Amino acid sequence: MTTSKTNPVHDHLENNPLIAFGRGIPEYAAIQPEDIAPAIEHLLEQAQLAVNHATSPSTPSTWEALAEPLEDATEALGRSWGAISHLNSVADTPALRTAYGAMLPEVTAFFSSLGQNLALYEKFKALKNDTSFAKLSLAQQKVIENSLRDFRLGGAELADDQKPRFSKIQDEQAQLGKAFSDHVLDATDGFVHLIENEAELAGLPPDAIEAAAETAAQKNLKGWAFSLHFPSYYPVMQYAENRNLRRKMYEAYVTRASELAPEYAKGQLDWNNTENMLQQLRLRDEEAKMLGFESYAALSLAPKMARDVTEVDHFLADIAQRARPFAEKDWDELQVFARDSLKLPGPIQPWDIAYASEHLKQERYSFSENELKQYFPLPKVLEGLFGLIQTLFDVRIEAANLPIWHADVQSFSVQNPSGQIIAYFYLDPYARQGKRGGAWMDDARGRREFSNGEIQVPVAYLVCNFAPPVKVNGVLRQPTITHDDVITLFHESGHGLHHLLTQVGALGVSGINGVEWDAVELPSQFMENFCWEWEVLEKMTAHIETGMPLPKALFEKMLSAKNFQNGLGTLRQIVFSLTDWRMHSSLNVKTAKQQAVLELSREIAAKFNVIPQPEISRWPNSFSHIFAGGYAAGYYSYKWAEVLSADAYAAFEEASKLTGTVLDSATGARYRAEILAVGGSRSAAESFKAFRGRDPSIDALLRHGGLVQEEVA
Repeated sequence: MTTSKTNPVHDHLENNPLIAFGRGIPEYAAIQPEDIAPAIEHLLEQAQLAVNHATSPSTPSTWEALAEPLEDATEALGRSWGAISHLNSVADTPALRTAYGAMLPEVTAFFSSLGQNLALYEKFKALKNDTSFAKLSLAQQKVIENSLRDFRLGGAELADDQKPRFSKIQDEQAQLGKAFSDHVLDATDGFVHLIENEAELAGLPPDAIEAAAETAAQKNLKGWAFSLHFPSYYPVMQYAENRNLRRKMYEAYVTRASELAPEYAKGQLDWNNTENMLQQLRLRDEEAKMLGFESYAALSLAPKMARDVTEVDHFLADIAQRARPFAEKDWDELQVFARDSLKLPGPIQPWDIAYASEHLKQERYSFSENELKQYFPLPKVLEGLFGLIQTLFDVRIEAANLPIWHADVQSFSVQNPSGQIIAYFYLDPYARQGKRGGAWMDDARGRREFSNGEIQVPVAYLVCNFAPPVKVNGVLRQPTITHDDVITLFHESGHGLHHLLTQVGALGVSGINGVEWDAVELPSQFMENFCWEWEVLEKMTAHIETGMPLPKALFEKMLSAKNFQNGLGTLRQIVFSLTDWRMHSSLNVKTAKQQAVLELSREIAAKFNVIPQPEISRWPNSFSHIFAGGYAAGYYSYKWAEVLSADAYAAFEEASKLTGTVLDSATGARYRAEILAVGGSRSAAESFKAFRGRDPSIDALLRHGGLVQEEVA
């Protein structure tokens, strides 16, 4: 992306790429930072005119006159702002960041005012009470009901003298969330560790060494450079024999965006997120109290499946109790192995855990993650993933030619059996400078049916951060990904399918829209299960050198190792979830001291985990899910939805006993119809029950995770 200060082509709004695309797809590469302000200002003006028209006494309270025109204007604004936000996440530049930050308060203020607009609220209440409401589709009725709920949660019923403060809270939260994300990205991008002595690379896989050499070359350094981007960081933690190197990388990683971070030697004190977290928690608490809720956690449950704060707390504590015996066994075994087999001096240290775990896994199951990785070239994995989707859901996936924002980005169409395009999606697979870490799916455009019969097909972004391809002997090699990366790809594709295969025409409940937050992970976690099926892996693996598929013997070892240290992994997730939950439900944020979040995380780790939380760790300071990613008081939803997804997948396991395949198209058709197609047009509980014929059970989750005590004969 260029940042030139003159851009005569875009001087007029009709040529502005953030407006000119209409209902289509923007030319991402043409978007310049200077296009942002004029486009968003214009779209805000148009959206406000639509609000003024909607609230006019002469506008009837009908779907066609009220809801549809308002949706037109807010969708236009939301899609352009969504494109800007997306670029801010995947193609960050100083100029783009500044332009995005300048308009963020304006956009936040508009949507905040929308939620507080009492006249608009009254119009929607009138629509709900009008005789025409019964004639609307169930999806349209759900949109109206959700809108009324969101008006209440948006402050529409607040006294007029409270509304300015409520709006300011929304603006401050948006600004703090952006700052939190920027700090984590800057801290991640800002650290580079250079190795000049090749002997210090002992134990690292060749592709990790090649990637480090390429990183060094890109930075005009001699040697091997390692960063805190996960594809660079984690192989060091797993394989590097150099304990000092592991320690240096670990300490830099777990202190990112904190007062202990190494970048402070460079004077970047503004990257510290400690105060940012407390400010966000105080604002959330104030927002909840203004709306009449005891805590932000209680407020967060209003649009979720869980009924109350205590239910979530008990749910997490129950899983922790079930997992603890397995975690204790995992931890004891790892400590003994580190002492007796690896001969690590003294007690095992945090920077030893991934290294010792990888070696224990290799000894126990006779394979390494790096050995397995050679069987997963990304193009072959995509071929297998697409084949699975096509078999289960009766669609075709073809390469498309959509506008892109980086040369690595790919685009695809989803077609029905007759060749009609029903959706598009992007895949942005590799980590790079200026791209936020992690993996996610986002809504680029929602499915919508217009009154003239036209259908707007949905578009999704699938974003990952895999290790990019590297040159071997001067030749660019196909990128290979780890099995964990395969699971990540399947996870995000599950979110994508939820958005892309919807048959709902009302935008507010189409695809992922309107789905309860603690159920939105069901389709994503459901897809992960296929990564452990031989009939799937056999078709999506090809050794990078020989082209041979994954050997059945290696698959059996991999399956045996599936639940390796799952007790520890489960408790780790419980610590994340309970830290999030309790800082939003029981932490007294008014009297909280500067390190209150860190201290709470330590208390929870001490009670629920078996691995001590390291004194140096500042992991909450980079907990972007909670402070910049929309999961505040919602991280528990991963475990909550895992119960649903495991039970949903059990239907395919049951079908396989009759058909001989988990890729049972009849079960796939039912899953598509009852879970994916309906989106948020009905409650997740109703959708699950329609698919399974009963309420969800935790049994499948415990069985899949190996968290069931074996009975002694």
